[in-house]
Amino acid sequence: MALLFEPLRLRGATFRNRVFVSPMCQYSAEGGVPNDWHLVHLGSRAVGGAALVMAEATGVSADGRISPGDTGIWNGAQVDAFRRIASFVSSRGAVPGIQLAHAGRKASTHVPWKGGKALAAGEGAWTTLAPSAVPFADGYTTPREMAPADVDRVTEEFAAAAGRAAEAGFGVVEVHAAHGYLLHEFLSPLSNRRSDAYGGPLENRMRFPLRVAGAVRAAFPAERPVFVRISATDWAEGGWDLPQSVVFARRLEELGVDLVDCSSGGLVPYAKVAIGPGYQVPFSEAIRREAGIPTAAVGMITEAAQAEGILAAGKADAIVMARAFLRDPYWPLHAAKELGVDVDWPSPYLRAKI
Repeated sequence: MALLFEPLRLRGATFRNRVFVSPMCQYSAEGGVPNDWHLVHLGSRAVGGAALVMAEATGVSADGRISPGDTGIWNGAQVDAFRRIASFVSSRGAVPGIQLAHAGRKASTHVPWKGGKALAAGEGAWTTLAPSAVPFADGYTTPREMAPADVDRVTEEFAAAAGRAAEAGFGVVEVHAAHGYLLHEFLSPLSNRRSDAYGGPLENRMRFPLRVAGAVRAAFPAERPVFVRISATDWAEGGWDLPQSVVFARRLEELGVDLVDCSSGGLVPYAKVAIGPGYQVPFSEAIRREAGIPTAAVGMITEAAQAEGILAAGKADAIVMARAFLRDPYWPLHAAKELGVDVDWPSPYLRAKI
């Protein structure tokens, strides 16, 4: 049996293999409510053999969305719509997951195919929040610096969202602390210019993200895993980096977080990213080794042998894929064939299993 197709157990969840679907924003919801597009998008990846199917970055509040097209989980209508999706994913043998997010200073934008820039006042724009009143880039609105009361409120919103995710039937929640969104903004000295208990030294910059992770862990059923996605580096001088990520991961493990999903970048538009196949795998390897917590590797992992090699070398516990799944929802079924592993196919598709 290839390692890629060995089960992975975290808390009370058993993942049938090590191939996970990355959360991928679809920008196709209305009022934060997922619809048939999301059902088919996520359901097809479960049919295709993935072990974990993670719903996109989902706003814990209306002002936490990246765009008006993002999904949300701050009310009952959203829970009901997600319940249908989570149920179908589970029925196909995959674990349904959801990424809980607050976009911070990168919120209130158009969807990507409408330019992705900041919404204007007449286009339904809302006030964005951040650790400091520093915009993401030219053309973005200046966010409002969060007061301690805002920190308390957003922490409570994450916890409430975790409870709703459990109610909707999700087996995993992932806290989004990457890609330049709110929690990442607090971690990085490039975006966090505060001088209070939430800014300055590393311990202070970690304080709010750790509060959120702890609150989510406490609100989500103890037998279900909690993941945290991080950007292991800003790819920019003076920013968040791998040594700080190791410290952060250790603290997450102490809080009961079960896996760190290791991505990078997204905080500043001038980052110089060394992109190439598997370019983020060294982050997963280092955090797994030095923090003693399970990790997932993500980023330009596209081939079965490549994914298997990462696991065989002890560089990750799972492989998280995004664009490869957009190209091929049935990637795990095809990868199993390449690696000589016999896996179950959905009965209606058996005639295509050769």
